[in-house]
Amino acid sequence: MALTQGKWIKFDQGGTGPGARSSHAITIVGQKAYAFGGEFQPRVPVDNTIHVFDLKELTWSAVTGTGDVPPPRVGVTLATVGNTIYVFGGRDNEHKELNELYSFDTCSNKWTLISCGDAGPPHRSYHSVTTDDRHVYIFGGCGVAGRLNDLWAYDVVDQKWIQYPKPGDNLRGRGGPGLLVAQGKIWVVYGFAGEEADDVHTFDLAHKEWAQVETSGEKPTARSVFSSVVIGKYIIIYGGEVDPSDLGHMGAGKFTAQAYALDTETLLWKQLDDGLDSSHHPGPRGWCAFTGGERDGRMGLLVYGGNSPSNDRLDDIFFFTPHLEADHK
Repeated sequence: MALTQGKWIKFDQGGTGPGARSSHAITIVGQKAYAFGGEFQPRVPVDNTIHVFDLKELTWSAVTGTGDVPPPRVGVTLATVGNTIYVFGGRDNEHKELNELYSFDTCSNKWTLISCGDAGPPHRSYHSVTTDDRHVYIFGGCGVAGRLNDLWAYDVVDQKWIQYPKPGDNLRGRGGPGLLVAQGKIWVVYGFAGEEADDVHTFDLAHKEWAQVETSGEKPTARSVFSSVVIGKYIIIYGGEVDPSDLGHMGAGKFTAQAYALDTETLLWKQLDDGLDSSHHPGPRGWCAFTGGERDGRMGLLVYGGNSPSNDRLDDIFFFTPHLEADHK
């Protein structure tokens, strides 16, 4: 299948939603999207409520979880395996990096603190996460002493952490990279490593080996804090920050609005014709909550909120569906 272009849809929102925010996270279980964390004012966590968006009814509701409810945080990640959501790390209202791993059972709405302290990855925020059918993978982010480049996995079946070999020096520590599973490998795409980066690295899960891969084609410029998803053999990225603000996290950098696809077999990038002029297009933004999901039987990228070029937090929701066509040879 060849990827040709894509289409954005802007969702209406009923009910009382979580409102505008950035540095938050979202994940999908079934036909519901679960959002958690984030900020409206820079570095100030908004709340610790689980907000649920019904993808069929297009309405928001709030869930009052029981058990070990985590405190508010920004720069946090959510990941789904089965009916369970896993929440890791982030930064609290005292600007301290965190390393607790929580689970949230979407059937019982119960929180459970799984690990903290020295039991798993070091403290971090603005890291990246991806999953397969039994692992939650965590890479990089902003640690206590600087940016990180370590890769970990939590095995949800054996209920234990796995630390993988560290990459070489060419994979610099970074925040806000893309992290995805494709072709039996973990892919680390771009990110902020003291400057916006445009390198791509893979970790072979079978052979436990890192490699830097050279990509070509319509290659996107260096960027971080973009939205990403894997669909088939393609890694799709949208938006992100291409030039950081002189004010750091307190300001808005330069954001892009383009979407690109990387063929993980040929290593060729293609810029997608994604309806930039449409009223349904999300426009330039970064620091969004995003996740892969299914709508009307087709896989796509869900994007909620984020930061804008004016440094205003956003509260809209979009769904991007790529168009795949049969190869003609």
